[in-house]
Amino acid sequence: MTGRSNERQRVAVVARLRPGSRERAAEIVGQGPPYELVDAGFERHSIYLSDEAVVFVFEGPGIDALIRELANDPVRSAAFGVWGPLLEGTPAIAHEEFYWAGDVSR
Repeated sequence: MTGRSNERQRVAVVARLRPGSRERAAEIVGQGPPYELVDAGFERHSIYLSDEAVVFVFEGPGIDALIRELANDPVRSAAFGVWGPLLEGTPAIAHEEFYWAGDVSR
């Protein structure tokens, strides 16, 4: 997604789960984030979970820089280690290419 750094942006981190890992992934998600999302600069965060994948969606201004800061922070990024045994391969970052919002006042 292109745009100025002060515009709200969304990015997804997509990771493939090892077979049989969904239950443990749901437990981890149920514990909540391992860091304060507001302190990290995010405006919104959601997690989607299927039997085969987990998708972390982050939203906020200058999202690429926020994700980079999070990944490069040794204290906060250490909390991601719990996911290592559950994942196949390296997670991929997916940038938003399309977004639509309807009239929510109806």
